[in-house]
Amino acid sequence: MFHLGMANLLEDGYDATGWLLVGLLQVLVIVVVIGPLERWRPVEAVTDRKAIRTDIIYTLIQRLGLFRLVLFFTLTPLFDSLFGMLRVEGLRTYNIDAIWQGVTDLPWVSFLLYLAVFDLVDYLIHRGQHRFDWWWALHSLHHSQQQMTKWSDSRNHLLDDVLRDVIIVIVAQLIGVAPGQFVAIVAIAQLSENLHHANARIWFGQIGERLWISPRFHRRHHAVSLVEATMGDPHLPAQSLKPLPRSIELARGCNFGVLLPVWDMLFRTANFELRFDPTGIEDQVVPGADGKVRNYGDGFWSQQWLGILRLMGRG
Repeated sequence: MFHLGMANLLEDGYDATGWLLVGLLQVLVIVVVIGPLERWRPVEAVTDRKAIRTDIIYTLIQRLGLFRLVLFFTLTPLFDSLFGMLRVEGLRTYNIDAIWQGVTDLPWVSFLLYLAVFDLVDYLIHRGQHRFDWWWALHSLHHSQQQMTKWSDSRNHLLDDVLRDVIIVIVAQLIGVAPGQFVAIVAIAQLSENLHHANARIWFGQIGERLWISPRFHRRHHAVSLVEATMGDPHLPAQSLKPLPRSIELARGCNFGVLLPVWDMLFRTANFELRFDPTGIEDQVVPGADGKVRNYGDGFWSQQWLGILRLMGRG
């Protein structure tokens, strides 16, 4: 960075290097730990390796820093300026770890507090992604994966990721989470989500399911809504099925949590049925009024473009 005349950005360079190292470790864990779990107890046979390769591209973009690099040169300067001005105007950071001196400021206690706060924010974001049609137009890309694996967590529209990251950054600035703790929380959450999306017939038992989200719990969230409409028989011929109204699909939404099932339990959106359903969206199975099923794209660029068209009401 000195050689390129960017010494003024040296601190940011250290941060970027830290995120890169965390991302490399995450990819290693995904391959070495979660991969064998999928081979040990798969939910379904792998039939669409092309879709999985596309998800790997999403994961590498997210975890190895390319997405964060774009944000660094675009949104980060804007947010730094904005919060700088707000600080001058007297905006005070509410440090959660200062609530109870001698207790909440213990490193492990403050870490758990911040983790719970960010998990609640993620839960609310996820509810919004399913509640608002314009947001669902972007988030539906994530649900369109019918061959869900350990790589599927990062399969998101880039605009959806930007919007979520903006919300998370604002919350992080307001509650004063330490940079080191923030990195650790993000890393743990991302790896846990990789496990949640794994093609693995795994659940944590009656007690464990209520303490931490399992692949079984999250797969229920990704289940095709038509499974509900056919009393659990997803193998009926498509022509015998009718598309569900959007309102019914939303009403049946469940298991929105990211790490902790407690939010789903508190807001009555938890579903603890022990079942492993097919994943995807009903409009991929049942033709619409035009007699066609919806196309969400096969590759990275087509998926991003079709997401834009859906957002504009043209897809």
